[in-house]
Amino acid sequence: MALSKQDIEYIAQLARLEIDVDEIPDYQAKLGQIIEFIAELEQAEIGDLLPMAHPLAMSQRLRPDEVTEVNERERLQANASETFEGLYVVPRVLE
Repeated sequence: MALSKQDIEYIAQLARLEIDVDEIPDYQAKLGQIIEFIAELEQAEIGDLLPMAHPLAMSQRLRPDEVTEVNERERLQANASETFEGLYVVPRVLE
């Protein structure tokens, strides 16, 4: 699929890119190749294939979700200048 100069300018505007006029033919060629490759990929027969989450046949080694540390919030907040309901109170930055 051939992209026009207006197509390239519109894509650049959407992407907030500033491109020179002399760069447009290069963008036309490269983006055109990408679109042609996507069209070629769409021709592949994938009717009976299942989607994959990962290309390798691996399983996740998950650890049990267990609490391994005690809650030391009171001790850690003892040096804070001010706390409220377990949160640190800091001076307002924005008004």
